[in-house]
Amino acid sequence: MAADTFAERMAHAHELTQRYGTIVVVGGGCYGSDYVRQLGRASRAGAVSFDRVLVVDRDPNCRVAVQRAELAVESLEVVVDDWTPFFDRYLDDAASRTSQLAPDAIVPSPLMPHLMYEWLARRARARWPGRTVDSRPLDPPAAIPWQRRGADGTQYVSFAEWICPVNCIEPKLCPATRGERSWSMPPAVRAAAEEARRNGRNLAGPVIFHCQHRAYGVGMFDTNDVVAGDALVRDVAESGEVEVLVGTVSHCHGALGVLHIGA
Repeated sequence: MAADTFAERMAHAHELTQRYGTIVVVGGGCYGSDYVRQLGRASRAGAVSFDRVLVVDRDPNCRVAVQRAELAVESLEVVVDDWTPFFDRYLDDAASRTSQLAPDAIVPSPLMPHLMYEWLARRARARWPGRTVDSRPLDPPAAIPWQRRGADGTQYVSFAEWICPVNCIEPKLCPATRGERSWSMPPAVRAAAEEARRNGRNLAGPVIFHCQHRAYGVGMFDTNDVVAGDALVRDVAESGEVEVLVGTVSHCHGALGVLHIGA
């Protein structure tokens, strides 16, 4: 069989390009600036395309703003705002859309609060002003080795009992253990929900926002997943009191919360 022509190879590469509308980067500091730099490189290499990159930081002089020219991403915009009001506008708008040409995605910061959970809680309070909406503690899942509960009730979980490389993309061969990565947080969270139900808890879900490596060291989850999570909360809580397990996770780490909607 004859080798592909250059034009055919380029056409195939074009087909493999990941296409996004808006990519939202949470925070414009050291992590955010690195993510933007890598998105620019991925774009120039044809690995991803996007209409715009929004970096959300309350500091108008954050690193991304200061290094804008050096980062060389033409469609870059710095949104000077706190994360809570930004995501209220952005995700409320996303939930109202019936269609879009290309999916949006969110690049989380390793140090951010459980922002998607908090948005789901605010949506529930707005939807049911006469019902109690609060957070409940999660019984520690049996199969996850490292767990800590934050002051706000968020359960932080990890399969790593060691210090991970800062820019790890969680490959199949773990760079810390040098062995195959046999674990993944999404199925572990689903198992935790099943475990809680077997123990008699009225726990729906889980709603999982899975941050996965997409290209050039940048992990994301799709905005549509957050909108779908809001729809699941709406549907399971319509008929009465319920708890919903919500997790923002990668393969190795995660933040879990239980959203309670009263009768």
